[in-house]
Amino acid sequence: MVNNKHCTHIGSNQAIASDFTGDTETIGPVVCQPIHFDQPLPLASGQTLPSYSLMVETYGQLNAKKTNAVLICHALTGSHHAAGFYNERLYTEGFHTEERPGWWDAIIGPGKAIDTQKFFVVCLNNLGGCFGSSGPLSINPETQQLYGSTFPMVTVEDWVNSQARLADYFGIAAWAAVVGGSLGGMQALSWSIQYPERIKQAVIIASAPKLTPQNIAFNEVARQCIVRDSAFHQGEYLARNAYPKDGLTQARMLGHITYLSDAGMQTKFDRVATDTGPKYDFTPEFEVEHYLHHQGARFSDRFDANSYLLMSKALDYFDPAAAFDHDLAKALKGAQARFLVVAFSSDWRFSPKRSIELVDALIDAGKAVTYACIESDAGHDAFLLPIPRYLDILTAYMDSLAVDLNSGGLNSGGLNTGGLSRVGLSRSGLSKHEVILSY
Repeated sequence: MVNNKHCTHIGSNQAIASDFTGDTETIGPVVCQPIHFDQPLPLASGQTLPSYSLMVETYGQLNAKKTNAVLICHALTGSHHAAGFYNERLYTEGFHTEERPGWWDAIIGPGKAIDTQKFFVVCLNNLGGCFGSSGPLSINPETQQLYGSTFPMVTVEDWVNSQARLADYFGIAAWAAVVGGSLGGMQALSWSIQYPERIKQAVIIASAPKLTPQNIAFNEVARQCIVRDSAFHQGEYLARNAYPKDGLTQARMLGHITYLSDAGMQTKFDRVATDTGPKYDFTPEFEVEHYLHHQGARFSDRFDANSYLLMSKALDYFDPAAAFDHDLAKALKGAQARFLVVAFSSDWRFSPKRSIELVDALIDAGKAVTYACIESDAGHDAFLLPIPRYLDILTAYMDSLAVDLNSGGLNSGGLNTGGLSRVGLSRSGLSKHEVILSY
C-alpha cells in the first residue's frame, strides 16, 4: 500500500486516509492502480470474462463503519481519473492518462460538492475501456494475445456487477451514494434496481432510462465512421500496425455536436471565420469547423476505437424496463434508494423530458425523489461544468447526506427529511426555466 500525499494508492482492501490539509480548490496529485479479480464474471451476452482488472482511483478516507463511500460512474468516454492530477505522465494499456485535471475535478475534492473530507470517493474505468481496465487493449488470459475485437460485448448491468465486486473488495456493504452523469447516470439507476440493498442514494444527472431512436441513430453513424475506415481491419488494426484515426475523429466530431446546444454554439462561435474572406474550397474556414476538427483529432489520440464501439453499444442496450413488461415504475418498485435527478434546459441529447419520464416512474413506484432542472446553454456537457446553481444543488444534497450519515440516519434507509431546503437551499431566485421539486 502506498499513501500518496493527497489520495489513496489502492493496493489492498484497506483504504488509507488522505492527509491533504492545503488548498481546498484542488484535491492535488493522485495515483491509480488496477485491482485484479480472478473470479469469472458472467456477462449478459452469455459470454464470461475468466478474469479481469479494474483501474481505480480513490479520494478521501473510508470511515470505520465503511458507510461513507460514494461511487462515481463515468460517461461514454470517461475514465477512472475523475479528480486531481498526476505528477507525471502515465501510460496505461497503450493510452496515456490525461495531464490535465480529472474530468469531474470541479465537483470532487475537499470543500467541493462531493467533499472528500466527508466521503470516500471511488471511480473506476469500466470494463471494455482503454484506460487500464480489462478491454480490447488487454491480454486475453486464455490465449495470451490482445483481445482486440474479440473482447466480449458488455452492458451497463455487467458494469454494475463488476462494481459490486469492487465494493466487496473494499468491504463496503452499501454505497452512501452512486453518482453519475449521462451513461454514468444509467449506471446509478441500474444500481438501484440490481442491488437495491447496496445503494442509499442514486444521483442521476443529464441521463435517461433508455435511449431514444434518435440517440441510437447518432451512435450507429459514429460506429459506421469507425468500421468503414480502411485502417479498421475488422477491429484487428493493432495486429496490422494500423489505427482507424480518421474514423474515430469523425465519430467524435459527430458526437461532440450532440453534446453542445444551438444557443451555446451560437455564443461560442457565431459564424466567425478564421480568415478574412471565403477560400471557395472545402478546407475548414469557420471557427466551429476548426473546433470540431481539433476535438476529433485530440480524442482519436487518447481513445481506442474498439472501446468506443463497445461503450456506445452498451449505451444503446440499456433499458431496465424491458425485463419488467416495459414498465419503468415496475422495474423501480424494489428500489430502496432515494433519488436526485438533475437535467439541463438546453440538453437535447438527454433532454429534461427524459428526466421527467424517470421522475414520473419513481413517483408511480412510490419512491422519494428530488428533481432539478438547471438553466444553461451548455447542452449535454453542462453536467461536467461548474455551473453555480448546479453546484449549489449537488452540494446541498450531498451535505444533507453527510449530515444524515453522521447522525446515523442512513442506517434506517436514507435522508431523514429530504433535503435541499433542510440545508438552506431555497427555491428563490430560480429562472423561469428552472425547477426544484421534491417528492
